[in-house]
Amino acid sequence: MTRPLDGVLVADFSRVLAGPLCTMTLADLGATVVKVERPGAGDDTRSWGPPWSETSSTYFESVNRSKLSVALDLADEADLALARELARRADVVIENFKPGALDRKGLGYEDVAAGNPGVVYCSITGFGAGAGADRLGYDFIVQALGGLMSITGDAGGEPTKAGVALVDVLTGKDATIGVLAALSARARTGAGCRVEVNLLSSLLGSLVNQAQGFLETGRAPGRMGNRHPSIAPYETLRCRDGLLAVACGNDGQFARLATVLGDPGLARDERFATNTARVGHRDALVAALEARLAAADAADWEARLTAAQVPAGRVGDIAEGFALAERLGLGPTVSPGPDHAPQVRHAVTYSADLVRPAGPPPPLGAHGSGIRAWLASGSASLSDLDPTSTGQVSS
Repeated sequence: MTRPLDGVLVADFSRVLAGPLCTMTLADLGATVVKVERPGAGDDTRSWGPPWSETSSTYFESVNRSKLSVALDLADEADLALARELARRADVVIENFKPGALDRKGLGYEDVAAGNPGVVYCSITGFGAGAGADRLGYDFIVQALGGLMSITGDAGGEPTKAGVALVDVLTGKDATIGVLAALSARARTGAGCRVEVNLLSSLLGSLVNQAQGFLETGRAPGRMGNRHPSIAPYETLRCRDGLLAVACGNDGQFARLATVLGDPGLARDERFATNTARVGHRDALVAALEARLAAADAADWEARLTAAQVPAGRVGDIAEGFALAERLGLGPTVSPGPDHAPQVRHAVTYSADLVRPAGPPPPLGAHGSGIRAWLASGSASLSDLDPTSTGQVSS
C-alpha cells in the first residue's frame, strides 16, 4: 500500500512535544523520520517521569513512535557533518532550537536550502524569531502569558492551566498543517520553503470565539468555571450523586431537556425561552435544573437525555474516556508491537489505508550505526529505513 508520505525523509531535530508530535504524525502517514538526539541523554522527555516505560518515559513514548533514532553530538565536527548531510538529503527538516542556534552550526534554513532548495524547513519557537527570540518557550508559560489560564478555572478561583500541555499539542498540529501545505506546494512548483510556527500564535489562534469577542469589544473575558460565555445551559449540573455535563446548543434541545426533566413549561418561561434569555438568567436557570436533576443519579439522566437527543454526559476520567471509545467501536489505540504498551491511534480515519502500522518508540541511538553508515556512503537516494527494527538500514 502506498501511503501519502512514502518516500519522504524527515530530519527531526526537535524535542519535547510540539515538534515530536508533528514528526510522529508525518511518520504515521508514511514518512521516514530520523530523530536526532543528544548522546547520552536524548530527548528531554526521556527523563520526564513517572510514569516510566521499560526503556524511557511514557511521555517520550507518547509522541515518538515509528521513528529512527541516531545520537549526534552537534558540538563534534564529525557528527555535525553527518547532521548537515542528513539535512541535505531530507525532504523535511523540523527543529525547535532557540532562534539562531542552528544557523551558527550551518544547519539553519539558509544554509540547508542552499544545498537542498526543495527542502521544507519547519522552525518551532515559543514567541517567534523576532523580538521574542530570547524567551524560552514552555507550554505552561505560554498558557499564562497568552491568556488561556485567565479563562480557565472557577470564577472566584485562581487562573488554572489545562490538564495537558495543550499549547504544545496545538502547535504540533499547526506545524503538521504547515509542512503538509508546503509539501503540496512543492509538488506543483518544485520549490521548498520555510515554515514557522510559534506557541503564542497557535494559542491565540485556538481561542476562537473568546479571542474574537475581545477583538470586537475590547473587553478580555474572564473565568467562568465550566460555564460557556454565550450558551446556557452549557456547563456541569449537580445531580443526586454527582455532576452531569449538559450542552444545549439550541432552543429545541432545551425544550427536550425540560420535557425529560418532567417540566416542559420551563421552555415556555420567558426567562428561559431563548438562549439569550437563558444566558441572562443563568443562575435562576441552573437552580431550576438542579432542583429537578436531584431526583436521580447522573448515569440515569445521561441515558434518558441521550435517548432524547440532548447532549449530556457524566464527568468521567481518562480510563472511562478510553472505555467509551471502545464501546463506540472507535478503536482508540494501536499496538506498536507485542512487547510494547498500546498507544493512542492516529486520530483521523480514512476510507483508504493511509496510515502505516505503528512501530515502537526507539531506544536512544537504536539505529545509529546504520544511519551513520548510510550518511557516510555518499548515496543521494532515500534509503529504506525500517522503524520497526533496530539498526537496520538498507541503501
